[in-house]
Amino acid sequence: MVKEPMRILIVGGGYVGLYTALRLQRQLKPELGRGDVEIVVVSPDPYMTYQPFLPEAAAGSISPRHVVVPLRRVLDKCKVVVGEATAINHAKRVATVTTLATEEEGSVAEQLTYDELVLAPGSISRTLPVPGLADHGIGFKTVEEAIGLRNHVIEQMDIASSTRDPAIRDAALTFVFVGGGYAGVEALGELEDMARYTARYYHNIKPEDMKWILVEASDRILPEVGEEMGRYTVTELRRRNIDVRLHTRLESCADRVAVLSDGARFPTRTVVWTAGVKPHPVLAATDLPLNERGRLKCTAELSVEGVAHAWAAGDAAAVPDVTAEAGRETAPNAQHAVRQARTLGDNIAHSLRGEPLETYSHKYVGSVASLGLHKGVAHVYGRKLKGYPAWFMHRVYHLSRVPTFNRKARVLAEWTLSGLFKREIVSLGSLEHPRAEFELAAGGKPPENPKGSS
Repeated sequence: MVKEPMRILIVGGGYVGLYTALRLQRQLKPELGRGDVEIVVVSPDPYMTYQPFLPEAAAGSISPRHVVVPLRRVLDKCKVVVGEATAINHAKRVATVTTLATEEEGSVAEQLTYDELVLAPGSISRTLPVPGLADHGIGFKTVEEAIGLRNHVIEQMDIASSTRDPAIRDAALTFVFVGGGYAGVEALGELEDMARYTARYYHNIKPEDMKWILVEASDRILPEVGEEMGRYTVTELRRRNIDVRLHTRLESCADRVAVLSDGARFPTRTVVWTAGVKPHPVLAATDLPLNERGRLKCTAELSVEGVAHAWAAGDAAAVPDVTAEAGRETAPNAQHAVRQARTLGDNIAHSLRGEPLETYSHKYVGSVASLGLHKGVAHVYGRKLKGYPAWFMHRVYHLSRVPTFNRKARVLAEWTLSGLFKREIVSLGSLEHPRAEFELAAGGKPPENPKGSS
């Protein structure tokens, strides 16, 4: 009889999924070569997105294709399945997976069996029941959203430049960002920088004509870089004529009017929602233990608490922080996710070979954030930096973290070229409707807005 290989199923192709699979490829090289072990990665996208580079991709400093890492090229010893895990029955070691072919074939979801499970589906945007948000809001978690937002901002400048209606012009040049964390502040900083540069190529738009508004419900922004650097960031943004509103919430954006909790109303065609994340829905569709926030209860060895053959890390996992006081958990950020993945890969290999497991331990060293070209803040190893040094550290750190030498070299080359030549200010909004021109030529009905996304 032919012995079936032991299957390690990795759900998710983000930081944890990619780095865990890479580690397992290295640690289990003999077993993979003999066919004793099979690694299957289930991911909704055939690539991993390096999210810290999304703001620079939106600003045009980095090409979109260099922000993503193709899973099949990097994970050449793994089987990559492009699909979604919709439910997991760990008692039976079965995952329910839908693929791109499921709907085409009209078939039921595939039942994928496994021996070891790694749950790393990441997180999704945490939205609130704000009127109009589903219709007019724009997210900022994927490369598609980042490039779509760049196109959208430039399109609004085109609209404002072309219209004679002051109300339409004002709404087109008003940009509202909700959420004062990394995503919101970095996206706002980079796009405002890009739009201010782009305005020099419009005969009737000046930087001061645009309104940039940051809405944050708490009393400060960028809590990760500390209170002092958070206050500096607010001062820096306001110096750039950006309206930062703390202790404020978005109450409605229906009819393209942003209504804030402080009573302000802004007619706008752009509402960017970056107000936090929540655990992926697949976690609730498992028989594994969850904490009150919906994250998997894990041990310091990154196994699921009280369950054999189940592992987790990253945003989906509540991992005890052994470097802090009892009861604290590691922050759900990229710094921990990448390091947890390495320990997780090693521990799975140790478990298969009957060796002792390692404890995940990493003291948080600090944070860096970009506020646009040559502008940033950082709080690393207790040292506080701002301006150009912080921006430079931001680039150096993330260049060292982005996976594969291939991507490092391409990103560095693009940064070098962008320092020698002017920014690209073109909008490719028609990418969202690539067949619009042909459908019109063939006698079909064109979409309402064939050239853009607004």
